[in-house]
Amino acid sequence: QVQLVESGGGLVQAGGSLRLSCAGSGRTFSTYPMGWFRQAPGKEREFVSGIARSAGSTAYADSVKGRFTISRDNAKNTVNLQMNSLKPEDTAVYYCATGSITLPEYVPTKGSQYAFWGQGTQVTVSS
Repeated sequence: QVQLVESGGGLVQAGGSLRLSCAGSGRTFSTYPMGWFRQAPGKEREFVSGIARSAGSTAYADSVKGRFTISRDNAKNTVNLQMNSLKPEDTAVYYCATGSITLPEYVPTKGSQYAFWGQGTQVTVSS
């Protein structure tokens, strides 16, 4: 059974930083791309960042470019999201996901391209 567990969320003031982590089990995660999505109250889920299985390719939403950095540790089956210069509009539940296509440099950016999801971790940025 594939499981993804996010951690690292919390309350932070605007301008602060948080580091989200996602630990996976139940599959060989190094074979698949990983991603982060978020959903704010009353809004649809949106892509935040993704990383190819090789970690050689990454993708970011325009709203987080230059502030967020995604990384992965295939030996530990983890993916991380370093979030700096946080803004109140970053407030959302953040979800980790793993894809199903194993191309080395493939980074999916749509939710439908991801096969398994975590339960989410709340990030709240106060102004």
